[in-house]
Amino acid sequence: MKGKLLNTGAVIPAIGLGTFGSDNYDNETIAAAVHTAVEMGYRHIDCASVYGNEREIGRALAEVIAEGTATRGELWITSKVWNDCHDDVEGSCRRTLDDLGLDYLDLYLVHWPFPNHHAKGVTVDSRDPHAVPYIHENYMHTWRAIERLADEGLVRNIGTSNMTRPKMELLLRDCRVRPATNEMELHPHFQQPALFDWLVAEGIQPIGFSPLGSPGRPERDRTPEDTSPMEDPVIEEIARRRGVHPAAVCLKWGVQRGGVVIPFSVKPGKMLSNLNAVEGDPLTAAEMEAIGGIDRGCRLVKGQVFTWPGATWEDLWDEDGTIRQ
Repeated sequence: MKGKLLNTGAVIPAIGLGTFGSDNYDNETIAAAVHTAVEMGYRHIDCASVYGNEREIGRALAEVIAEGTATRGELWITSKVWNDCHDDVEGSCRRTLDDLGLDYLDLYLVHWPFPNHHAKGVTVDSRDPHAVPYIHENYMHTWRAIERLADEGLVRNIGTSNMTRPKMELLLRDCRVRPATNEMELHPHFQQPALFDWLVAEGIQPIGFSPLGSPGRPERDRTPEDTSPMEDPVIEEIARRRGVHPAAVCLKWGVQRGGVVIPFSVKPGKMLSNLNAVEGDPLTAAEMEAIGGIDRGCRLVKGQVFTWPGATWEDLWDEDGTIRQ
């Protein structure tokens, strides 16, 4: 399987299976998808404690290892510390390791740069009454704990998620261990070229969540102005010409531009198609250029539930280059 070389010297598989489906599927269904995915050839599984399914996924991982489908060393397992555990990073990591039945994680991320959190399945109107804006001192307290996990060997690589450039610049200024990755929304209608290129220049690997436009995302992450990259005429025409599903074009584009993609599905046919898309023939320069021209700046996962009093979702993302307070 194709992979991307990280600044640590590790190689992360270019496609992984996302496991955030708890609003639509039960834990056992997602765990079964993990088992099937590894049998198909997936070696990268993207988890998070907040998804609430790591214990079931752990059983699936134990099964595929016991069956000889893959060794632990062949698997790349990512997890993330949730927002309500920024002051208990080690405890959260050890609970994840216990749930997954692992001795170490290949990658551990700070899920969001805020301690603001919500319960499972909340609506878009839900708000954490204790929500606060980004406080760099507090984030660095969390990052120091992540660094110690790397020192102890509990995690092999560390990274960030949902970070903006202004916040990342502060982290790079003050960190002892640089992040290896930043997980962020990336798809043809939300390409984030400036941030993507800057991260690559800094040696930080972008990992794209929602690479297909997240058609199954929760209602709290939907707004009337959202668009679907898989329904874009440019994507549809390239897919028609190649005889593939539009999803395959989105994923191929995501990896070919230099990213890692983590699509979610529990349907074996779609999972296999997604895997084959990354391994298949490359897009032409003209096709890559055409897809580069359809960026609509359409952020789908806006994060409204993480806002603090008086803030809008735009304030989470520092789009004017300053950290909103």
